[in-house]
Amino acid sequence: MARTDDDNWDLASGVGLTATIVAAGRAVASKDPRGLINDPFAEPLVRAVGVDFFTKLMDGELDMSAIAKVSPRVARAMVDGNAVRTKYFDDYVLHATNDGIRQVAILASGLDARAYRLPWPTGTVVYEIDQPRVLEFKTTTLADLGAEPSATRRTVPIDLRADWLTALQAAGLDSAAPTAWLAEGLLIYLKPEDQDRLFDNITALSAPGSMVATEFVTGIVDFDAERARTISNPFRDHGVDVDLAALVYTGQRNHVLDYLGAKGWQLEGVPLAELFKRSGLDVPAPDDDDTIFIRGALTGQPR
Repeated sequence: MARTDDDNWDLASGVGLTATIVAAGRAVASKDPRGLINDPFAEPLVRAVGVDFFTKLMDGELDMSAIAKVSPRVARAMVDGNAVRTKYFDDYVLHATNDGIRQVAILASGLDARAYRLPWPTGTVVYEIDQPRVLEFKTTTLADLGAEPSATRRTVPIDLRADWLTALQAAGLDSAAPTAWLAEGLLIYLKPEDQDRLFDNITALSAPGSMVATEFVTGIVDFDAERARTISNPFRDHGVDVDLAALVYTGQRNHVLDYLGAKGWQLEGVPLAELFKRSGLDVPAPDDDDTIFIRGALTGQPR
């Protein structure tokens, strides 16, 4: 189903299903004996969503290389890519809070369980912003598991296309204090102008010393819809109704490094291959991924 300006979703449909896909990847990666990441909540959350394909995948009943019709090496790189991405953003928020930032805002938080699984410094407040149904599902499921947040967790049930700034401040975010912002796995699902507006809003609420992290897919400018549909086919063959090509917004958009740099953010960007190297993993072929991982701080000095 094609995107609309007022589309909505849960965790088994539309854009929400991509959160379940990523969480299933974290669950599989967490079982890897190399110990790249440990997300003990990913598996029970995905099981609670109730999509049979992902349950079988986590249980090892399905072979991802056979499903996706790729080599075992490529299938492993898919799992590893999810793991190094998770580790990159875990390290980012822990670095920010260990350096003194005490409020963290996770945009489009989906099945992100960082508020529960990371060792937050005392006094940290984690704000999670997402669709009301998504947040309600995650909160209820984790409560049923007996899980307790390791920080003060505040949910902000609102679509990012609405006035989330007001809602976030009403939930308690102090715009006079530094914030660590996290926009993981989000930008490709925003229109180019909505991406700019998102970063305008982040900047407007950020005190000097605030930090931001995200990833930017450079290939979204000349997005290969046919390739995305090919990637979707294995899911569809196993009863998962998803068309990745229909969920993303393609075409020309501002590069995050340039756009935020002009607003006084001092940023660094690293390619996915570098994250593989940092974790001691075999680097995928250069054309396997064109994602740049970005983090930095607000200094107020445009570059």
